[in-house]
Amino acid sequence: MDQIITGLGWLGIYSAIGLGAIGSAIACTKAGQAACGAMMEAENGYGKFVGVAAMPSSQTIYGIVIMLQLMAKGVDTNNAIALFVVGLFAGIALFITSIKQGECCASAINAAKNKPEIFGISIAPAAIVEGFSVFAFVFALVLIGNIPAVLN
Repeated sequence: MDQIITGLGWLGIYSAIGLGAIGSAIACTKAGQAACGAMMEAENGYGKFVGVAAMPSSQTIYGIVIMLQLMAKGVDTNNAIALFVVGLFAGIALFITSIKQGECCASAINAAKNKPEIFGISIAPAAIVEGFSVFAFVFALVLIGNIPAVLN
């Protein structure tokens, strides 16, 4: 039973980065496809399309930091469930926000290709969704600070 509990702890640790990276990959793909389509139709502004398409990659960075902070606690039966819950739910939040941010980025790219003057304001929804990723990130770090470390 102890092995299952510690296994859940490790699963939680890697859920943060795994789910964050999967969500970022899906989101960057969706936005990247929109960028490629926009470049076929637009006369210029290619760099900004590619830059916007990369915005959802930040959730992977947040997942890496969460994973490292969870790993620093060590895993045993006393803290494994806390590591699991924090890592899993942070990972789910990063997964969902990255996909939704990718949708916002794809919409911004499609809007800006037809009306370049609205580019700045068109990425505002993606920035708002990024804020929710940051909230989940900070909340996870606060919770991690309250998880007991393994004493060696």
